[in-house]
Amino acid sequence: MVLAAKIATGFVAVSHVWFLILEMFLWTTAFGARTFKRPPEEMAATARLAMNQGLYNGFLAAGLAWGLYTGARDVQLFFLGCVIVAGVFGAITVSRAIFFLQALPAIIATALVWFSRPT
Repeated sequence: MVLAAKIATGFVAVSHVWFLILEMFLWTTAFGARTFKRPPEEMAATARLAMNQGLYNGFLAAGLAWGLYTGARDVQLFFLGCVIVAGVFGAITVSRAIFFLQALPAIIATALVWFSRPT
């Protein structure tokens, strides 16, 4: 169970690195517009907002990596909780797909981390 928890938490961390790349560096590219299903003009107009959003995703990834590196379960649970809140909020305000891309993997990782605790 401990290995599964580490893999799931690592997956969430790597996902947020990918979100950082998408939002900070690929937002205004054709790939970014296709990924987010938005017109290029809108992507250009919102690029600064997306970069800020990407930076926050990087902080989430860094926090999860820190928790994995140190083995600090409380740190992992805190940052997974942040991801869950962000994913649920994004699902409510932007697209239900965000729940499945962001919140659900974090919920699974949280359960695995929680139940892998030493007895």
